[in-house]
Amino acid sequence: MDIRSKTPNGRTVVLLHGKNFCAATWVNTVNVLVAQNFRVVVPDQIGFCKSDKPDNYQFSFQELARNTHDLLAHLGIDRAVLVGHSTGGMLAIRYGLMYPASVEQLVLVDPIGLEDWKALGVPSLSVNDWYAREQKTTDASIRAYETQVYYAGVWQPAYEQWVQMLAGMYRGPGRDIVAWSSARLYDMIYTQPVVYELGHLRVPTVLMVGDKDTTAIGRDAAPPQVRATLGHYPVLAKNAVAAIPDSKLVEFPDLGHSPQLQDPKRFHAALLNALAH
Repeated sequence: MDIRSKTPNGRTVVLLHGKNFCAATWVNTVNVLVAQNFRVVVPDQIGFCKSDKPDNYQFSFQELARNTHDLLAHLGIDRAVLVGHSTGGMLAIRYGLMYPASVEQLVLVDPIGLEDWKALGVPSLSVNDWYAREQKTTDASIRAYETQVYYAGVWQPAYEQWVQMLAGMYRGPGRDIVAWSSARLYDMIYTQPVVYELGHLRVPTVLMVGDKDTTAIGRDAAPPQVRATLGHYPVLAKNAVAAIPDSKLVEFPDLGHSPQLQDPKRFHAALLNALAH
């Protein structure tokens, strides 16, 4: 989606979705930004949602960043602010490392990849293992996971549309393609942490985190003693800001993995403040 204001301010914001999200989950943020006269570009990445899910595609953050850069070039956009949530935050970091001259600013919203789960003891799962897990996805499993991690244990009826958005992709004849793409994406996330390269970023960066976020890919497969050490976002966020030059931390003490959905008013106030400075 490419949404333009009738009175443009000359700036473009690219919104990058997370693993269990689609471009559509940014709808409230799009409306807020367009009202402030930003041009907003919101893609579904390859392998996700309404984009293609090719069998022969080698998923990597480099490839997804390259796709995004090519998309912006096609649209005539030389420089943009990148706002990346969750896995989209990992992608935004990779984009910033690859194309610093094209980045006005990074805003990272509860990005994952701030710790190396495999190095910390989370056992490796094969792509076939991930596929078997994805085949078991249901409305109930999505709702339970999102309640605990995304919304800090507090469920609101407004979140149900995003459960159904994701669950709908696992219904009908396309479910195997969706599950296989998702399995390969989980493998990409697990094997390609960005934590070791944060110090190489050379673009202004704002990190926004919900302190009650506990996201850690593969945590349930890890031994209990390892599980307890993972996903401590207040610590991870402070370590990340210490590593990233020219960066700033914004914390939401009572929110989880998705502050833009859990408390849109507070999140958008913080986002507009970040964009103004």
